[in-house]
Parts: sequence; structure tokens; C-alpha cells
Amino acid sequence: MSTDTPKKSSRRTVGHPVDQVPPVGRLFTLGLQHVIAFYAGAVLVPLLIARAINLDAQALTMLITADLFTCGIASLLQAVGIWKIGVRLPLLQGITFATLAPVIKIANDHGGGRVGLQTVYGAVIAAGVFTFLIAPFFAKLIRFFPPVVTGSLIAIIGICLIPVGAGDAVTDPSSHLHDSGNGRWVMYCIGTIAIIVLMQRFLRGFLATIAVLLGLVVGTVVAFIAGDTTFAGVGEASWVGFTPPFAFGWPRFDIVAIVSLIVVLLVTAVESTGSVFATGEIVGKRIRKEDIAATVRADGVATIIGGSFNSFPYTAFSENVGLVRLTGVKSRWVVAAAGGIMIVLGVLPKTAKVVESIPAPVLGGAALIMFATVAIVGIQTLTTVDFTDHRNLIIASTSFAVALYVQFSQSATPTTVISGGAKVDVPAIPGVDEAVPGVLQIPFSTGITMGAITAILLNILFFHVGSHGPAVAGRGSIHLDEVNSMTRDEFRSTFGEVVQGVDWVLDSAFEQRPFADVHDLRSAFQEAMLTGDDAEQLALIRAFPDLGAENESGLPTAVDHKALAHLEEEDHTDLVTLATEYRQHFGFPLVICAWEAERFERVVRNGAARMDNSERSERAFALIEIAKIVNYRFDELVADANPIAAARFGRYHEFTS
Repeated sequence: MSTDTPKKSSRRTVGHPVDQVPPVGRLFTLGLQHVIAFYAGAVLVPLLIARAINLDAQALTMLITADLFTCGIASLLQAVGIWKIGVRLPLLQGITFATLAPVIKIANDHGGGRVGLQTVYGAVIAAGVFTFLIAPFFAKLIRFFPPVVTGSLIAIIGICLIPVGAGDAVTDPSSHLHDSGNGRWVMYCIGTIAIIVLMQRFLRGFLATIAVLLGLVVGTVVAFIAGDTTFAGVGEASWVGFTPPFAFGWPRFDIVAIVSLIVVLLVTAVESTGSVFATGEIVGKRIRKEDIAATVRADGVATIIGGSFNSFPYTAFSENVGLVRLTGVKSRWVVAAAGGIMIVLGVLPKTAKVVESIPAPVLGGAALIMFATVAIVGIQTLTTVDFTDHRNLIIASTSFAVALYVQFSQSATPTTVISGGAKVDVPAIPGVDEAVPGVLQIPFSTGITMGAITAILLNILFFHVGSHGPAVAGRGSIHLDEVNSMTRDEFRSTFGEVVQGVDWVLDSAFEQRPFADVHDLRSAFQEAMLTGDDAEQLALIRAFPDLGAENESGLPTAVDHKALAHLEEEDHTDLVTLATEYRQHFGFPLVICAWEAERFERVVRNGAARMDNSERSERAFALIEIAKIVNYRFDELVADANPIAAARFGRYHEFTS
């Protein structure tokens, strides 16, 4: 018996941390934390949709409960998984903001209110089926979504959504009519924004992650005290209730609406892919193509369920990916517990009534921040794009121009606003979407859809049409057959920046032509570094600049060091001192892959610890770091070298910045 106990104990600790189950009490607490961090964003979409399509209060309650219920199911699908559905990582699922504008447009174009939702749900179900079916092929499609496309689309989504938040910010909470001249609504909006900003500035840890939720709570409490909102509906609502499938009627299928949502869901699938890679990086689990397919399948199934249970398309929520990193809790069962909690909340109508009591100007203030943040994330992704290549400039600028033209030239339905204290009827205004016939209404349905189509088609036109072999170098300007036919000098000039201009590495890689694909090209550089003799490898190490070294303008001498460009003067001095002592001790520079150096303290601690190593050990350490740097530089220089990584690092930096 004594030999059995250790075996049982060891089994409990065997396996990846992602698969370990915390004790019940801790599991519930951590799951509840995910729900709280997620809650504001989760209920924001149905609230905004309901107000934009003039949905009645009872229908809004149904939307919110259905949303929470389906979010729980979607999260369980992704975290727990069934068959080949679900990536089995701690990914909490929520309604994607990307579909907000198209959903509002589709609903209003087909009668608005409950009637309009029937066409919306038909499009949601059809788009979900499409997403599920393309899952096995999606990893191959990602090459059509480089950072110039995804960055443009994410920024366009944020910009096109900002007017939705602005509309709520000037909406009278009692009459639901627009009243831009009301100073109280302006104060609620600006006050909510100020509260959120101050909480982000002065709160730390978990409280900072729920700043939006706290801002909504404080704003609603102030409005209640001022008499601008009421919780009367909470007492009238039932304690328990369930919104049945197709509560608004059987779905209607419209081809324009379906194609609009399919285009947006393709973009959402790229975002989900980035979230998966970011989470895999955080929890320390390698992500394979099969995992991407499982993620997209789960998104598709969840979207089908969403359309059937009166909700909308789903994707991984970035706030909760950030929470995984913040807390260090890697178990997917924590997210599964959060999913269970949301299912319970989804059958409690009183919860929905509390959310309904949030005044529109307060909600608008929070929405403005969240939508503007989406736009900034897109801009952040675009900063990784080489705009010295005019093709990228044309893709991004044309996509923005066309998207905003379509978005702000849409037809307006008749409405009533408050002006000078009096109600004013505003007549219908025809728009660009009514100027095009039949099938052409599909791309002109919303600015987001038109921007997505424009960016994707232009990227194909400039980088995938008329080429001879895949574009692999010079960020897309050079193709594989051209690499295979290069002279030695041309090869050195093209790929010199990858290995700090060290000719022996370049020549060794050059000799391995012809390259069958991008992977073969990458492997040539990796193998070249391993085959060098001691003198050559030492020359390679010495070719790299000292960590933290700057030029006369105060800029890092290596682009790899830009992560260290904003250090305080004292910290920079410490780094330079360490690098100097290291060079004096070993005779070559301190090389650390700055891409992976998230914290200055970790860089210094790493470098200081290596001072006690032998020279031969340090050469080995330096070569390992150089291999990492070369790998990152290869991804930066070579078009389609790692298309999934483009999504991965774009999203990952969103959570680590």
C-alpha cells in the first residue's frame, strides 16, 4: 500500500497546467473573476443593438439573458471541447464587436425591432455554418490576411463603431430619443469616461481589469440618485426564466445579409487565431494547425447556437486572455467554471433588468472608450507594416477611404430627435447603399464589409496575382523563383539584415539553393549558423551590437532593441554598464533577444547571472539568443514566412503592452 500512494499523488501533478483542475472553492472564485472582467463587454453588444434597432424592453431582457446563456455554452465548447471542436485552452467566448454595425444595418433594413432580428439570425446561422465548414482550410487562408489587412480592418471596425457609442451618449434615458443639446447627458458621458480613466490610472491588478464595469456601476448609481434611471423593472422581473430558441420567430435568410456577416466572420476568425496563439504563449503550449481548425470550428458552432438561441457571433474575448496572463492561472477548467456561471446568469431575468437600467449616456461613454481602443489596436498592428512599400500604403489608405465613404453615406431611416426641448421629425435620407442595384448591395451594406472586401482584394491583387512562385522576401516584392536565381551578391543584399550582414552565414545559406518553400529558406539560415566553426561563430556574435547601445541621435543601434528604447536614464545607464562589463569579461557583446525581454529587470538579471559562466558556455548562450533573433527577423523580413504569427504577435502585444 505504501508504494501506491506516491503513484496516485504523482498522477495528480502529471499533465500540462492547462488541464489541471483547481479545488472547487478556488475554481468557483477564479471563474467568477473571469465573469466579472467579461461582463461589461458581454452585455454591451445586445444593449447597443437593442437601442439602435428600437427594440422593446421585454425583448432587450430576452437578448441579455440569451447572450449570457449562449456565452456560457460557447466558452464550454472552446475550453472543454467536443471531438474536434474547441481548442481546449482558457479562452472565454463573447459576442464580437465586429458584427455590431452589420447586425444593426441588417435589422434596420428589414423592418427593425423584433422583425429585423429574424433576418439577422438567419444570417448569423448561415455564417456560422460557413465558418464551421472552412475550419480545416482556414490555416491556408490566413496568408491572405497579413498585418496590413488585419490592421486596417480592426481599425476600420473601431472607427465605424465609434458613432454607435456617440449616439448612445446623447440619448435621453427615458424617451430613448437623441438630445445632443442636453448638458446632463454630456456630463454622464464625460463623467463615465473620466471614472474609467482614473481607475485605470490609480487602481492595480484585478480592479484595473474591471475599470469599465466599475465605471458603468458608478455612472448608473449617480444617475439613479439624480433621478435619471430606475430599477423598478428589477422587482417586476421573474427570478427564473429561459429564453427559448427562435423566440423572435423563425429566421429569414437574405443573401446580402449572409455575405456581409461571412466577410466579417473571416476577419473575426483571424482575431480568434491571434487570441489562441497569445494564450498558447502565455500558458506555454504549442499551437498546431489542428488547434486553429478546432478553434474556428468552435466559433462556427457557437455562432450557429447563438443564431438559434437569439444571440450573435462569438469570438475569444481579449480582456480575458489578458486576465489569464495577469493572474497566471492557466487551467482551462477555470474558464469552464466561468461558462457554467454565465449559463446560470442566463436564466435569471432580474440580472438582465439590472443591466437594462444603465442609462444610455453612461453606456455611451464606456462604449466610446472600448470602440476607440479597438481602433488603436488596429493602428498598433499597422505600425508593424512596411509602408515604404507603396503597395501596403495603397491597400491601407484605399480600404480606409472606401470603408468610411460607405459607412458615412448610408441611408438614414425616419427618426425623431429632441432639439431645443422640442421633438423634431427627421425624414429618411437616401444613401449610397440605395444607389447600387441587386447583388452590388452586398459590398455596400456597411463600411466594415466594404473595407474588408477592399483590403482583401487589393492584397490579393498586389501580392498574389501575376507572381511566379510565392512572394517570400523584401516583404513581398521578391518571389521564390527569384531567390533561387539570385547571384551571391544579390542574396547577401536581400537577406543581410537577418544575420547582421555576416557573409559566411549568408554564403552557407546561399549554397543550399534551390529552396522548395519558405520553410526550406528559413532552415537554410538555421543550419548555416550550426555548421560554422568556432572562429566563424565568434565573428557572428561579435557582429551584433552591445545591448542598449545607441547612435548619435540617441536611437538604438539595432531595431531589435526598440523594446528598450524608452528606459529611464538610470535604467539605461545600468544596462550599458552591464553590457560593458560583459564585453570586457568575455571579449564579445552581451546578446539577448529583446523581443522576448518584456521587463528591464529580467534583462539585467539574465545578463548578470551569465557573468559567472565560462566563455564556451557563454558562446553557446549567445548563439541561442542569436538563433531567436534571426528567427524573428526572418518573420519580419520575409512575406508569408509565418502568416499565423502575424495575427499571434499583433494580439499578443495588445495584452502585454
